[in-house]
Order: sequence, then structure tokens, then C-alpha cells
Amino acid sequence: MQFLTFDIETVPLPWESFSESQQDYLIRGAKTEEEIQKKKDEMGLSPMTAQVVCIGLMLCTMNEDGSFNEEKIESFAVDNSITEKTMNEVVLSTQEKCYLCSEAHLLEIFWKILKKYDPIHLISFNGRNFDAPFLMLRSSLLRIKPSKNLMAGTKFSYAQHTDLIDELTFYSGSAYGATRRFNFDFFARAYGIHSPKSEGIDGSKVPEFFHNGKILEIAEYCLRDVKATWELFKVWNEYLRF
Repeated sequence: MQFLTFDIETVPLPWESFSESQQDYLIRGAKTEEEIQKKKDEMGLSPMTAQVVCIGLMLCTMNEDGSFNEEKIESFAVDNSITEKTMNEVVLSTQEKCYLCSEAHLLEIFWKILKKYDPIHLISFNGRNFDAPFLMLRSSLLRIKPSKNLMAGTKFSYAQHTDLIDELTFYSGSAYGATRRFNFDFFARAYGIHSPKSEGIDGSKVPEFFHNGKILEIAEYCLRDVKATWELFKVWNEYLRF
């Protein structure tokens, strides 16, 4: 059985790329500069107002004895200077490969990978609520056909995808109590897993890093997320999977 752990990073699209009516809609209700900026920052959470700038992937295989082989880990990151369907391969400081390309090409590659390894079991943290629908909708906006319906199934039952936020809250996540929906950093640290946010960057800083041309730093952060998600999956798989 094969597993693909995945994670994406996103940034808001340029404000000037939206029409006046869209801009008015996006900041509707905001009265102060602080409230306006908050709404602009939240644009990074929707595929209608943001783009994918990095995808991190980790391919693993389960052996007959239940052990795992970690076969490949790589990332694909957006370099806006690349407009054709080409890629530039670079080696990160962590010795992992990153392929720089356009956003459209990045998405096309992702769907080709899913098709190549189909059927494959996806692993994510909050991927069912964010990464999966974001990738599908963003692809449609760029007129790219997904090779797999990542939103198949129901809220409480979806095959071929383990979203750890759902599993660790028993599909009953709440704002408090035993099934509180903590963020990934909290869950990772609680389980003794090295947090990807402990090295100077988290999701809130990705737009700043992207606009400053620190693409490779984003790719390294994204892969730290992927590796930590996989480690969390292995704990859940051994102790909480029934």
C-alpha cells in the first residue's frame, strides 16, 4: 500500500488584480485600517483570492509486516519568472529536491502524480478542509482538470484520505474539551514531534517570504510540515487506528 503525505502553501493574489467591485466586497464591513488589513490577510485562505506557491509531497510504502519505506520527498514551488511549462531543479539545504515552475504547471504536475500512483492513500493535516478543496478549485480557475476528486465521500466518511485533524478529534472537533481542534504546531509538540514552525517561519509569514523571493525557504518549511505530518500519522496509525 502506498501513501502520499501532502501540504500546500498559499499567498493572496495582488490586490490590484481584483476589480473595484471585488475589492469593495472583500473589505465590506471593515471600518479601520486594521480591520481592512485583517480581511486582506484572510484572502490567502481562499482559492478565489489566493494562489498556490508550494506543494510538498512525501511518498511512502507499507510493507507486509506493517513497517514503512519512505521512498521520495520533494517539493514544487512557484517562481513567477517562469511562464512556460518548464521546471528548474534545485537542491535545498536539506538535500531534498525542489522544482521551480509556474503555478499552473505545479498544479498539472500534482494531478499527474496522483494519476500515476492511483490508487494511493493521502495523508494530511486539515487537508480535507483546506488543501484538497483549495487545489481543486484553484485548478478549475486555471482551467486545469483534476485527475481525482479529492472531495469524494462525506464529511464523516471519505476513503483513500486520512486527515489527522479529523482523526485526532474523532470527527467531533470543538472549540474546547477532549476533542478540541488544536493547530498543527500544538499537536506536533504534544506528541513530541519536531514542529515545523520552530525554525523561524510559519504559514502567516509565507506571503512575506514569497514577495521577498525566499522561495526555497518556503519549500523547506513546507517539507518540514510534510515530514512532521507523516510522523504524526505513524503515531496515530500505531496507537489510535482501529
